[in-house]
Amino acid sequence: MVDVTKVNEILERHGSKREHMIAILLECQEEYFYLPREVLEAVSAGVNIPITSVLAIATFFKAFSLKPIGRHPIRVCNGTACNIQGGPLLVDALERELKIKKGQTTPDTLFGLDTVNCVGCCGLAPVITVGPDVHGKVKISDVPKIVKKLRPKDPTEPKEEKDGPTVH
Repeated sequence: MVDVTKVNEILERHGSKREHMIAILLECQEEYFYLPREVLEAVSAGVNIPITSVLAIATFFKAFSLKPIGRHPIRVCNGTACNIQGGPLLVDALERELKIKKGQTTPDTLFGLDTVNCVGCCGLAPVITVGPDVHGKVKISDVPKIVKKLRPKDPTEPKEEKDGPTVH
């Protein structure tokens, strides 16, 4: 069961208005790292619109996920340049390092792993993104270092998020 007390705070900040639905759902996803059913139901009740309307928005926009994507969603570019430069090998290395398969999230919900069609920075191939951060010219030997930087020192304490995206 998901604690939805944060949803009420988010709704209050946005005045529980239907026209703020995307902003509300984006904030909810930042808080929970995906949109669990309980959160969607709380938003539906708080904004006083049918759950089907909330689901329509949550499934229409690619920015939203109904399954856990992890605190640090890792995406490997699958575009032509990245594919030729070793993107599939990076997927393999990340699967081994994280002990999950593409499309899954680690049991601690810290990491999610997937591919994207193109990141749009072919000159940096192969590329992975970790949340908003772009890592270019990634080698298989870089994978453990990238993951280690994101793991909290104390597993009960989440790693501090920094402001804005960076390119590595």
